[in-house]
Amino acid sequence: QVQLVESGGGLVQAGGSLRLSCVASGSIFLFDTMGWYRQAPGKQRELVAGITSGGNINYVDAVQGRFTISRDNAKNTVYLQMNSLRPEDTAVYYCHAQYSSSLSQKYDYWGQGTQVTVST
Repeated sequence: QVQLVESGGGLVQAGGSLRLSCVASGSIFLFDTMGWYRQAPGKQRELVAGITSGGNINYVDAVQGRFTISRDNAKNTVYLQMNSLRPEDTAVYYCHAQYSSSLSQKYDYWGQGTQVTVST
């Protein structure tokens, strides 16, 4: 059983910062990829940032230069530092983790989501 627990969301003024954390617990020692998705009202869920166990990182263009993703493999934790927040960053942010088995089967896990609201 795998559980992802997010924390760090909240309400912030435009230009402010928030740091999201996601701790994974359960039977998987190391996820291949961990990351953050977000879903705004009326929009599809989108990838914000992802990081592999080896440290390869990708960001959606809209957050490049403002958000920083990092992970602590020993703690099975992924972070998202969000700076220069904009109202359009308002969304529910979901932690995601993917594990590939020895047979190359992929397993996806999701957190419950944490609300980030950026006011003008």
